[in-house]
Amino acid sequence: MTRDILDLQIELRMARRPYALATVVEILGSSSAKPAAKALIDLSGKVIAGWVGGGCAQSLVSGAALECLETGEPRVIEVDLNDEVFGAGMPCGGSMRVYVEPVLPKPVLWLMGHGRIVESLCEFASRLEFEVVVNDPQATAERFSSAESIISDDCRYQQLQPQTGDFVVIATHHKGDYDSLARAVQSEAAYIALVSSRKRANLVLARLAQEGFSASGLARVRAPAGLDLGAKSPEEIALSIASEMVLVRRGGCGESLSKALE
Repeated sequence: MTRDILDLQIELRMARRPYALATVVEILGSSSAKPAAKALIDLSGKVIAGWVGGGCAQSLVSGAALECLETGEPRVIEVDLNDEVFGAGMPCGGSMRVYVEPVLPKPVLWLMGHGRIVESLCEFASRLEFEVVVNDPQATAERFSSAESIISDDCRYQQLQPQTGDFVVIATHHKGDYDSLARAVQSEAAYIALVSSRKRANLVLARLAQEGFSASGLARVRAPAGLDLGAKSPEEIALSIASEMVLVRRGGCGESLSKALE
């Protein structure tokens, strides 16, 4: 059973599917589940492998798993096997503690372009636990050593295929802005940013609008990219973009923490 769970965890990781891992960490009294018993729960709350108890115990663990997947935070739950109303409703005469841990795939950052801004952003994003894919004819492993993968044979950016929740940053120096942005706005990416001047961004967005792209879709594009940090250097600009990515990912407001505490 343990090997089956490990095999499935690898499959889920390769498929980039989120799940929760529930582990029985303590048993008091009697219980059908034993310490170290494990189960995997998917996004629907279904136990897809393993076992940590039947009946309402499974229901309580599945409910906690869904909460953990939503918040991204692990938790320990108490399952009272004596309480017929609020607990598991099983005549085991004990209780158990279960550690529920969400396992979420790293968000993918698609970086389109090259240059010091893109190189710095790749470094920042990798440290921030993004899986970075660099797509540019001039991209090399030496310049993007922290990238998970590099695409250098895709001049029209046909391999740009962001999935739901992915991040896309386009810094193609005008050469590929239209092609890459056209693909990005048709996706369910959580973040789409164009590194350009405001004038250039307006021209690209106007062209996309003329081509029939919806106003709501184009409104998702953050252009110019990044937060207003007063950035000047390529590294500072990359930091402002990385900061905006964290804001979107974590649901922040972007205000100074000192003001937020007032």
